[in-house]
Parts: sequence; structure tokens; C-alpha cells
Amino acid sequence: MTTVFIGGSRAVSRLNAVIRQKLDDLMSRQCVFFVGDANGADKAVQGYLAAVGYQNVVVYCMDTCRNNLGNWPANHITTPGTPRNFAYYAAKDQKMTQDAKCGVMLWDGKSKGTLNNIQELLAAGKKTLVYLAPRQTFHKLSSQQDLEDLLRLCEPEHIQEAQRQIRTKLGNTRHSPGLENQLASTSLTRP
Repeated sequence: MTTVFIGGSRAVSRLNAVIRQKLDDLMSRQCVFFVGDANGADKAVQGYLAAVGYQNVVVYCMDTCRNNLGNWPANHITTPGTPRNFAYYAAKDQKMTQDAKCGVMLWDGKSKGTLNNIQELLAAGKKTLVYLAPRQTFHKLSSQQDLEDLLRLCEPEHIQEAQRQIRTKLGNTRHSPGLENQLASTSLTRP
């Protein structure tokens, strides 16, 4: 069975028909979903999967699960980081990236956490399907070029701020120094 890290922005708290249809397709393939426990996209996905009675789900959380709407098995991640900061929760997402074969991200085009997850998945060589909420479209990413093309559809100032926060809060650019350099030197424009 294919394992899928599914996550997204806290601002994406409702699943429209396009997203539900994609989840239905993945469920018909018996995919195992690795989903986080945050409010927003994680909770919305959990709610949908619980409502349809889907059982191939593992909830990843830190010490205690904030949300586990289907009472699924939980994978508790421990880290020496300061509780409740960006790096603390990024450790959980990093574990999902390692454990999954691919990713599905529901992104508002602004969230630093979701952008970091997309970058980490691609850096690990894992294909990622990104739902870009402002455009209500899915985008298949399998390379840095695909990510750069996606970022051109977003507001440049949102991307630059998200990248700045990722650098500041994680203290490095593990995933994509080339992308960092491009964002610093190139003005991204939306078509």
C-alpha cells in the first residue's frame, strides 16, 4: 500500500469537492494516510476520513494528540526541542516525510510550515501533489523546477516571508539552497 503524508495550512480548514474527490481517489487505491494533528487542513482531512469511515490512517503527533477524530493509531514523536515552537512541530512533519512514499499538501500559498513540508518532500525525492487554495487547483511536483513554477503562481512577498521565517526558525536551509538563492535574486511574478 502506498503511504501518503497529507497535510496543509491551518487556513485551509474546509475541504471543497475538488479536494474530497482527490481523497476519494486515494482511498479507492487503499492508500495509508499519515496525517498530523493540527487544526486547519489536518483536522479537516481527519474529519472527512472519519466521516466516511476510512481506517488506513495514522495520526502523527507530539506528546499528546491535539486532534484524532477517527481514533486511529497514533505515532507520537519526541524531540528535545522547545514545546510548541516551529522547530518542535517540524520534527513531526520531518518524520512523516521520512515515513511516506509521497505527499499531498493543501496550501494557502503563505504557510511557512506547508512550504517547508513541500520542500522537504521534494528534497527527499518524493513526489508531492499540492493543492494551491487561492487558485483551487492541484499541481504535481517532482522537481525543484516544478516547485519554482508553482511559487511563481503565489504572491512573491508571501513566499519571501515564509522562506525568511523557515530560515529563522529552523536555523538552516536543509532542503533547497538553490531555491533560496533564486528567491533572493529573482522577482517572482504571477502569470
